[in-house]
Amino acid sequence: MLLQFHLLTPQLESVLQVKSEGPKLVPFFKATCVYFVLWLPSSSPSWVSTLIKCLPIFCLWLFLLAHGLGFLLAHPSATRIFVGLVFSAVGDAFLIWQDQGYFVHGLLMFAVTHMFYASAFGMRPLALRTGLVMAVLSGLCYALLYPCLSGAFTYLVGVYVALIGFMGWRAMAGLRLAGADWRWTELAAGSGALLFIISDLTIALNKFCFPVPYSRALIMSTYYAAQMLVALSAVESREPVEHYRLSKAN
Repeated sequence: MLLQFHLLTPQLESVLQVKSEGPKLVPFFKATCVYFVLWLPSSSPSWVSTLIKCLPIFCLWLFLLAHGLGFLLAHPSATRIFVGLVFSAVGDAFLIWQDQGYFVHGLLMFAVTHMFYASAFGMRPLALRTGLVMAVLSGLCYALLYPCLSGAFTYLVGVYVALIGFMGWRAMAGLRLAGADWRWTELAAGSGALLFIISDLTIALNKFCFPVPYSRALIMSTYYAAQMLVALSAVESREPVEHYRLSKAN
């Protein structure tokens, strides 16, 4: 019995930590509800619709800031996720105006976001098998999109698929579903990356290939969930700045 309790302790501690983060996410959930309740038409972009769309991401900024500036400054991975969320908000704003020629701008902002996220997740453990799986899935996604692409998008989408696939690899590399080393933040990172890929694949299919039924609802629900999970993954940040510098030195 004592051994079983000892084995369950990390999971119980994780559950308690998740519950403690819940109140800090209340503004995010409220802002997300506002977006879906108002459901402003995407055919008529405005600064109001831009604000409503970006508001949940602003709330995730506040979620991370609620842990204190000292936390962000002491944990490089959390700082990078915060910066990624900043670029995400800028990308969201551009995509509101995508029919006015700002789609590529949004694409570039989210490409930068994925680079920051991948950097936050780190290169340890390497998990080459996971990387191979993600490379195959990324290749299949691009093969699906390729016949529908033309001009610069042939290359831009290819680079973007590679970047989000790399981010997904790094997010899932440290994922352990059982054992004493199990951490709920790694599960959050991996789940968030997977939902991000689903959201962006839906965007690409809907824009370049064929109309996806209920595409906007699918895209935004998976997107907001992905960003929330990525932000949550920063809570149990990978290493304090002192350890970070030591690892770089070694």
